[in-house]
Amino acid sequence: MPDLLLELLSEEIPARMQARAADDLKRLVTGKLAEAGLPHDGAGAFATPRRLVLTVTGLPSATPARREERKGPRADAPEAAVEGFLRSTGLARDRLETRDGGKGPVLFAVVERPGRPADEAVAEAVTETVRTFPWPKSMRWGAGALRWVRPLHSILCILSDETGARVAPIDIDGIAAGNTTRGHHFMAPEPFAVTGFDDYAAKLADAKVMLDPAARRAKIAHDAAQLAFAQGLETVEDKGLLAEVAGLVEWPVVLMGDIDPEFLDLPPEVLQAAMREHQKFFSVRNPKTGRIERFITVANIETADRGATILAGNRKVLAARLADAKFFWENDLRTIESGGMEALAAPLKHAVFHARLGTQADRIARIAALAREIAPQIDADPGTAVLAARIAKADLASEMVREFPKLQGVMGGYYARVADPNIPDAAADACAAHYRPLGPSDAVPDDPIAIAVALADKIDALTGFWTIGEKPTGAKDPFALRRAALGVIRILLEANLRLPLGPLFEAGIGRHAGTGDTETIIKNLQAFITNRLVFHLRDQGFRHDVIDACSGADGRDDPVRLTASVRAVQAFLGTGDGADLLAGYRRAANILAAADRHPSDAAMSHSDYDVDPDLLRDADEKALFAALDAAKPAVEKALQAEDFTAAMDRMAGLRVPIDAFFEHVTVNADDPALRENRLRLLARVAQGMRLVADWDAVEG
Repeated sequence: MPDLLLELLSEEIPARMQARAADDLKRLVTGKLAEAGLPHDGAGAFATPRRLVLTVTGLPSATPARREERKGPRADAPEAAVEGFLRSTGLARDRLETRDGGKGPVLFAVVERPGRPADEAVAEAVTETVRTFPWPKSMRWGAGALRWVRPLHSILCILSDETGARVAPIDIDGIAAGNTTRGHHFMAPEPFAVTGFDDYAAKLADAKVMLDPAARRAKIAHDAAQLAFAQGLETVEDKGLLAEVAGLVEWPVVLMGDIDPEFLDLPPEVLQAAMREHQKFFSVRNPKTGRIERFITVANIETADRGATILAGNRKVLAARLADAKFFWENDLRTIESGGMEALAAPLKHAVFHARLGTQADRIARIAALAREIAPQIDADPGTAVLAARIAKADLASEMVREFPKLQGVMGGYYARVADPNIPDAAADACAAHYRPLGPSDAVPDDPIAIAVALADKIDALTGFWTIGEKPTGAKDPFALRRAALGVIRILLEANLRLPLGPLFEAGIGRHAGTGDTETIIKNLQAFITNRLVFHLRDQGFRHDVIDACSGADGRDDPVRLTASVRAVQAFLGTGDGADLLAGYRRAANILAAADRHPSDAAMSHSDYDVDPDLLRDADEKALFAALDAAKPAVEKALQAEDFTAAMDRMAGLRVPIDAFFEHVTVNADDPALRENRLRLLARVAQGMRLVADWDAVEG
């Protein structure tokens, strides 16, 4: 059984495209091989800046023979139709069979397709994949028609087994497959032949190429940490930058350089942003002071001077970048010294937030007003919340944030402390914290002042865009309103806040000049929040049917309460008591549904749960009646206290009497009064269980 090795060597592939391209190569080639009748034992794909590589093990040596029957036109069809059918099958006229088609004789073709060598199927699969590869962006070069992300230089494609290695018969726009490749572009450019994947990987390593991107990432992280540790420093973790840099080098050489002392007093976030965005440098921090003091760069070549020349050039370029950052910092400080945060924020009076929602200054005023309303409800000082809201977005007008937009909020905290050294920490910290969470893995603000401003910011955005009819549609959400809604939900859940959103939506809508009925907008906004809450709970691993069950019983207006009930019900259903009690509920519900359809029972009023104790004849129905009487107030008390686990535990006590009732009591008794009383008892069972959840919504 042969193994396949494929390498597509090109000029540099953008780092952001490499991982997806490797996955696509594996998916497309193995899929086409499977369609051709060549399953495999295993497959792996790799990417470096210059090559995509695929290895497939355990392929059959040939495709299986196939027999295919195809129905054609009627035997008396026009000659043109018959000729077209013959061309599609590749058969001659005398090879067709005539069979009864039900409405007259019909032509059939029986096509025998013999098995083909794996080499031919591989060649077809690779050729089609290369010609149709789904690059986000691609180019043509020279006179050829082939499109690739960058000019494709060579194709290595071999099948190897116990008899040796052979080259697949591939020629794509004049690029014929072979068994040779090249190593590092500068340190080992000479071609060399390989006989299989193990031989290929070993020779590549000797030729200064690390094939596995995970290995490149690990080496960069390890070597950087070691260099920093040797100087009593530590690297600032940056997984995104690590992945990007690993996609820029085939042979990572990690070097550490110094930062000119004149820049060390810049805020560490400024140094980190300047080095990351412009130079792709990692920051090295002094753990004692928190200052960024050095940088890590990753070269793609080993040099005789051990990187000294590379570092000298990097220091020079970095100094120019940091000089710009220092210029922005000092200009912003001069603005603050002349008139405080008000002077820094002054340009926001003319900066349009949205044509129909006013300027950034208008938005800040709305956020401050909402923050004042929210603060007392979450034990935050209203005055401090308003102060925080007024300064939270002032840095949007700063030169530093215009250069490094990702520093918005962060710089505001620094500038606020410069403007007023006595400003409450909560107000200054809210400048950065009120933007959170920025994504599903980002932390939410935890200080009450920051929470008040964060909620006000997000509610202003939601109410504003809803008021002017700019709601998310399908996959389009240009104003990140889904993220804003999820931010509101996560803040409420993680801070355990019982904050009614309706009045805040009404207050937000009232500050916008839009059209439409306020009550309708509030209802739509609440539905939108509910929808995002359901998605959030599903992402947290909760079952959709359990969410629906708890929503139906308890409503969806309170994210904290709904989440607690969903958690308790899902845990309960995972126990034996929960599964058996659900089965008992369903049995009761089915009997009641059947009774509602029965002519003799349909007019009865068993749905009023009014059980007559004098008609309870059997000991097990008396026991169930007593258990329900005892359980209902206990469950209601637990639900009122929002102790959903206690409510589930109390319900679990119903399992034994319900099981005994169904085992020993005949519901459909001959006596109509007795039957009706027992139906009412079952209705009471169902009604009591529905206090906690709508069990009809639970699947399985």
